[in-house]
Amino acid sequence: MTEGNRIVLLADMNAFYASIEQGANPSLRGKPVIVCGDPARRHGIVLAASYEAKAYGVQTGMAVSQATELCPAAQLVPPRMRAYVQMSVRIVDLLKEFSPLVEPFSIDEAFVELTGCEALFGDGKTAAVQIQERILSETGIPCSIGVGPNKLMAKMAAGFDKPRGLTVLTPGDVANRLWPLPVKELFGVGNRMTSHFHRMGIRTIRNLAHTDPGLLAHRFGVIGRVLHQSAHGIDNSPVDPCSLDGSQSIGHQFTLPRDYHLETELSLVLRELAEEVGIRARKIGCVGRTVSLTLKGTDFRSIHRSLTMPAPSNIGRRLFQTATELFHRHWNQHPVRLVGITLSNLSPDQGTQLNLFEETDKERRLTETLDTIREKFGSGSIFLAQSLSEASVFNDRRGKIGGHRI
Repeated sequence: MTEGNRIVLLADMNAFYASIEQGANPSLRGKPVIVCGDPARRHGIVLAASYEAKAYGVQTGMAVSQATELCPAAQLVPPRMRAYVQMSVRIVDLLKEFSPLVEPFSIDEAFVELTGCEALFGDGKTAAVQIQERILSETGIPCSIGVGPNKLMAKMAAGFDKPRGLTVLTPGDVANRLWPLPVKELFGVGNRMTSHFHRMGIRTIRNLAHTDPGLLAHRFGVIGRVLHQSAHGIDNSPVDPCSLDGSQSIGHQFTLPRDYHLETELSLVLRELAEEVGIRARKIGCVGRTVSLTLKGTDFRSIHRSLTMPAPSNIGRRLFQTATELFHRHWNQHPVRLVGITLSNLSPDQGTQLNLFEETDKERRLTETLDTIREKFGSGSIFLAQSLSEASVFNDRRGKIGGHRI
């Protein structure tokens, strides 16, 4: 199948963290909201801003002190990363009702391959309208959707109209809609590459498209050729649901709100992700033997490594220990911006061979009890005491809302 016949969609949740907080707290709806690490002291950076706050010039990554000068009336709230991860998982599960090929791109974005689904949901635009309405009605989260013949074009399209926009790009739109844009707007071009391009006189996507690809390859290696193709709207990468070796898997990844440099910070992220993957595995009655860890920095370099455990498990503590072993083996000390954990080689949970892997009946019963409490009283009713650490973006001040530590 040629690229022009594909239908790829990117669903981009609008002001994701802030939208979740507004949905959870009616008093915040319609007001400028800033999600930040330390609201009491007004220190740190803006992790997310509602569109009401963005109207004042508040941007993600901005110092909170600067943001509050621009928008003194902003409501500052601490992040609740566990809630954000769980909402992200919920949205991905919803997208899978439209296609089995769903690729989480970050905590608030996911690609969907709709090629071949036209008889069920209509063309790309028709399907996108249905997806927008489902996400909004079932989660309260608004989203913008881009539709294109590949992931690159879908990603670019999603950025054209926010919030709650819907844009379709075709191969014929490259010259008139993408080429006039600044080169920094091309997906994959970061600040450092923008500076390099500007020194070469490349200021628009059109300039990049008309630059000799051999020169780009000589200056920047493989990424130079890739970006030249991107400037022409070419992207052959598949929508990858992250299955390993064709086997079913359960996993999640998300982009962190900033670069993480410290092992202590990354360890907290791994623990929360491992717990979430374990909860999802237990929910569908599965255990897995292989844990995979993905780490990605802002320099396009990524690490993806797997380790098979002696016996299958769905206990968060064990998944965390295995992921930590992979982390210690392969982390190169470079800053990390994206983290993912996947459990694969799945099989039905028969409750056997637990002692071989040091999972006692007591631990299993405790885990089942905690799952029952979460199911009855909500995911925030039980949480890890480790998540209260000031070093963690998962710190959601749960102690103030009645949660219990484990």
